Amino acid sequence: MQIGKPDDPGLESLLSGNEGGDLILPPTWKEQLTMESARTVPAHNIRAGIGYLLMRMAKFRHESVLAVDTEPYEVTVKTGDSLDKIAQAQGSTLEIMRKLNSDAGVLHPGQVLKCQKASIQRVITGWRFITTASIAERYNGNRDPNYVKKLDYALSLVREGRQR
Repeated sequence: MQIGKPDDPGLESLLSGNEGGDLILPPTWKEQLTMESARTVPAHNIRAGIGYLLMRMAKFRHESVLAVDTEPYEVTVKTGDSLDKIAQAQGSTLEIMRKLNSDAGVLHPGQVLKCQKASIQRVITGWRFITTASIAERYNGNRDPNYVKKLDYALSLVREGRQR
């Protein structure tokens, strides 16, 4: 693992939140784990390496997510409205509007629809199977051709309980 090296983009990738690191790091670590701490505090470096690995092994997708503690409410259709236009104006998503109003095909002025606050967010939908080969494929930024062998060797030492 080279997550603390200045030329390794993994740490910045994890901490930026642009690639899903914000979903991997626990809230308490989002403030504690910094570029500097990962380079100077061994425990932070290990956590950053594990966090980056988990980020690379996660499967992400953008989905409609309901806002916390919101209840459905009603909105009245106006001339020129569409489900998408209403969703945008009400801080919801088209997917949520369709779920709440499955019988609303063609909209008519005066029609009352259900609405609920929601947004499109990145979510973790699953995990890739973790093997030394999959780690080498998704984690090995330098594309070291011997990375799988190195991981297999390190793992064999861990399993034996030895250090070298």
